[in-house]
Parts: sequence; C-alpha cells; structure tokens
Amino acid sequence: MPITSRDREILRLAVPAFGALVAEPLFLLADYAIVGHGLGTTAVGALGVAGTVLTTLINLCVFLAYGTTASVARQSGAGNHARAMRSGVDGIWLALAIGAGLILVCWPLAPAIVELIGATGTQAAQAVTYLRISLIGAPGMLVVLAGTGVLRGLQDTVTPLVVAVGSFALNAGLNAWFVLGLGWGIAGSAWGTVIAQVAGAAVYLVVVARGAIRLGTSLAPSMDGIRQAGTAGVALLIRTLCLRIVLIVATVIATRMGEAELAAYALATQVWTLLAFALDAIAIAGQAITGRSLGAGDVPATRAATRRMTQWGLWSGVALGLLVVAARPVLPGLFDADPRVAELLLALLWPVALFQPVCGVVFVLDGVLIGAGDQRYLAWAGVWTTVAYLPAALLAWGFGVVALWCALGVWMVARWITLTRRAAGAAWLVTGA
Repeated sequence: MPITSRDREILRLAVPAFGALVAEPLFLLADYAIVGHGLGTTAVGALGVAGTVLTTLINLCVFLAYGTTASVARQSGAGNHARAMRSGVDGIWLALAIGAGLILVCWPLAPAIVELIGATGTQAAQAVTYLRISLIGAPGMLVVLAGTGVLRGLQDTVTPLVVAVGSFALNAGLNAWFVLGLGWGIAGSAWGTVIAQVAGAAVYLVVVARGAIRLGTSLAPSMDGIRQAGTAGVALLIRTLCLRIVLIVATVIATRMGEAELAAYALATQVWTLLAFALDAIAIAGQAITGRSLGAGDVPATRAATRRMTQWGLWSGVALGLLVVAARPVLPGLFDADPRVAELLLALLWPVALFQPVCGVVFVLDGVLIGAGDQRYLAWAGVWTTVAYLPAALLAWGFGVVALWCALGVWMVARWITLTRRAAGAAWLVTGA
C-alpha cells in the first residue's frame, strides 16, 4: 500500500491516539504495583474489586468521548467553529452532571456493590474505602473523556496523549509518596489517582475554555445542548451495554469451566485487549475524519477515507494476527503460566489470531459510523449481534474454552456483517451541520 496524503492524515491521528489508549490502563497498573509492594495481597484484591467497579462505570460512559468527537468534528467540518466548541462545552457539562450523579448514587451503595462482587472482611472494607474516595474523582474522569472527544473532533490527538502520559506520571509519583512514604494505606492510592485525574481534567477545562473564549462561545451550560448530547449518548450507551454483556457472559461461562480455563481465557483476553488498542486507534481517526468530511458535505471524500481506513484496519488485523502466531510459543512463558494453563492458552491464541482481520474491519467501521452520528443504527446492531452471540456462547459451554472463544468470533463476524452492510449503503451519509 503506497503511502498517500490520506494515509498520513490517518497516521497523524491514529498514532497519538494509540499512545493515549495504552497510557490510560497504566493508571490501575501503577496502583497494583505500588499497593502490592507496600500493602500486600489483601489490598491488591481490594483494589481489584474497586477497580472492576470503576472500570465498568467509566466504560459505560465512553459515549461522552465518542459522541462529543462526532458532534464537534461535524460542526468543525461545516465551518461552524463556534458551534463546534458549543458542542464541546455541552459535552463537558454533561460529563460533570453524570459524574455528580455517580457520586450520589454509588457512594451510599458502595458496601452493597463490593459485597455483590464477592469481597468480604478486611478486603471488602478496603475496597469500599478505595471506591468511595475514587468516586470523588468521577466528575474529573468523565471530563477527561468529554475533553478528549472535543480535541479529537478538532483533529488533535496529540494533546490527549500528552495529558494521558502526564497524568500517569503524576499518579505513579503521588501513589508512591502517599502509600510508601506517608503510609496512608489503600486510601493513599485512591487519593493519588483522584488528584491525577482531576489535574488531567483541569488541563482539558483550560484548553476548552480558551478555545471557547477565542470563538466567543459562552461557557455557561445550555440545557438544550446538554439534553441533545445526552439523547445522542443513549444510543451509544446501549451499544456499550451490549459489548459489556457479551464480555461478561463469556467471563461467567469461562469461570464455570474451571480454574485453568478461566486463567487461560483471562490471559488470552489481555492479549486481545492489547491488540484492540492498536485497531481502536484507527477507529478514533475514523470518528474524527468522518465527522469532519460529512460536516463539510464531501461524500466522495468520506467514501474514499472509509475505504482507505478499512484497508488499514484489514491489513493491520492481518499483521497483528501473524504477530500473535509468531509470538505464540513464548507468550505462556511471559505470563508464567502453569502447564495446563499454558496448554489452553496456546490453543486459544489460534482463534485470537484468526479473527484479527475481522476485528480490524469491525473496529474501523464502528468508528466511521460513530463519526457519522449513526448511533441509532449502532444501538440496534449491538442488540442483534448480541442475540446472535448468546446461543453460540451457550453451545460452547459444553465444548471447552476454545469453543467459547470461537463464539466470540461468531459475535465479531455478526458485527462485521451488520457494519459492512451499513457502510455499503448511503443512509449514514448525512451531510452538513
């Protein structure tokens, strides 16, 4: 594939986006390393419980980034720069409102949530402590999502990378100081993360506020704009819920297959997640480019960019699949897996590699349709592909963990069918502001 100006634009957006995506999980990884070193196994388990809750909440709110990217990019492409910034301001106000709601709802329910996951005794008490302190940073976490969406919509993926790396460095330093230096225990780890997240949110607030002032856009909340952003977010929330249902069902089934099967499935999922970051970076470029070109009313450019990004997704998937095959013999050793887990992991890596090209196309077209504002279709497609997945997952229950991963492959193929059919049509090519 010869490199064209369109390819350079895709890379300009995708490469920094990949860096930011990889940096985000480092927040919890730094917490695990410091807590494990200073506080021991019980605290690590408590962090795992609280981290699961927080990750779920944030993942469900990812529409704040995706929806804001689409609306800002479309208005910017149409030349309505003030309205683009207005969409960004409304997205941030919506993030603050949802963050405040999470505190009000989850703070009193924290003990019940922790108990539901299965933590008990000292571990449960520490998990509640971490969760409640971390909830204070929920508005900041969600502002980071919305602010990231604003900058992506403005075709800037470098600033989110800088903020993500800076926040990670601050988080690691504060956690080490609070936990190892001051002896604050697991509460110190939570406070370090909260401060780092609030600092990252403050950077986005300053950047967006400066842009709004420069364009004469009011920083005051607009109820109509917030309501519109929330309405668009509902469809993306449904899409995200469908994704979470699929992954939760797979984990539940793997858990009931046995300890070795669950461990192998978890390790394969970690490999798949790392590969997904690379493919999702192209999808983020797709969101920004599609929204801008449709806002400008340029359907041929949208079609051409979609074809090119789909090629990038496909060949990136092929390359990643071959990488998994090449690395397959050494991966179990990297995870220090015992013989039974290693045997299962080696078997699982075949379908993981096989479905990477499908994942590449799916991720890109998902990003393209999000950028086009085709959220309602994505919500319905999410429902139908989940319906297609569930019988395959239940059938796999009696055939082992490899069959379970093949059921996930059925889900990805179902997504590929729904997305390619939609992209081939013209219903999503809505132009203008």
